[in-house]
Amino acid sequence: MAPRRLRSSTVVLGGMGLLALTITSCGSEPDRRCADRTTQKTLPSSECRSGGSGSYYYGGGKGGDGKVQGGSFDKSAVDRGGFGCTKSGGG
Repeated sequence: MAPRRLRSSTVVLGGMGLLALTITSCGSEPDRRCADRTTQKTLPSSECRSGGSGSYYYGGGKGGDGKVQGGSFDKSAVDRGGFGCTKSGGG
């Protein structure tokens, strides 16, 4: 029986999937949103940029009550490594 040959489209699609996995998993920045450190309520991003009362909150999401949850105000606490990456990111 002759060895099975892959179609070029299968090889291209597999390569594109591997490239997408590498790009999205290695060195990606965590989501960030502006929030009040005390109340943990989300704020307009201008409150973080202009020296206002907000601080950036990394990772996680926003709960139904408008508060951030599941992340941290410390970016290094939520930096995620990926396939072939260290925890500190890199790429």
